[in-house]
Amino acid sequence: MGILDNKIALITGTGGGLGREAALTFAREGAKVVGSDINVEANNETVELVRGAGGEMTGIAPIDLTDHEQARKLVEEAAVVYGGLDVIYNNAAIQKFGPMPDFSIEDWRRTIAGELDIPFFVSKYAWPHLVQRGGGVILNVASISGMIAGEIPPMVGHAAAKGGVIAMTRQLALEGAPHGIRAVAISPGPFLTPASDRDLGDNQAMREAITKKTLLKRFGQPDELVELAAFLASDRAAYITGVNYAVDGGATAW
Repeated sequence: MGILDNKIALITGTGGGLGREAALTFAREGAKVVGSDINVEANNETVELVRGAGGEMTGIAPIDLTDHEQARKLVEEAAVVYGGLDVIYNNAAIQKFGPMPDFSIEDWRRTIAGELDIPFFVSKYAWPHLVQRGGGVILNVASISGMIAGEIPPMVGHAAAKGGVIAMTRQLALEGAPHGIRAVAISPGPFLTPASDRDLGDNQAMREAITKKTLLKRFGQPDELVELAAFLASDRAAYITGVNYAVDGGATAW
């Protein structure tokens, strides 16, 4: 018996990293997973990994979730696959980094669209399906950059967007409560995914600069975040809503 038995979960951004780990973990805990990504090949690989591990997953790709019509289409198709939706895991994001005043208008708009529009679009279109099921859970992946400033890399757009995600989550919790909908944000600190590991390469100075703010002086591993997500998506967390959990190795503690 898993803690997500009989739950139907839509997870965005399942082509790799935290999204892939979430798909594997949710399926292991008994959820039927619908995963989406803009990258077809990567998303298909996740589906194969989940099924190879004995889980149940259907992939829908390519989907560009910055386009609200594609977001609507994704939700409608996802709701048909297993006959409804119980959990919306807004993991997908696109961001740009750079300092003020060099951060371009284009990068600003791309980041707001990629980090704030996406969870809004998906949640908006999923809302009626959750109401129809008598409730459900919306999990929004935010960031500690929505809580504290970050020096490396410069992140004005990222900070603004993720701060918005945290605030939006509180509002979704308030509006969702009468319908049995819980909304919770999870704010990662520095996590080491295949993509971030590749981008950092052998730049040890950059790695240390990023992790020095953590109390544990290391990157988080994907499973250290998604295990919490699985719990929050489960009925064991039935009294938890409207809050933001920092999973950051203590970075926001000082």
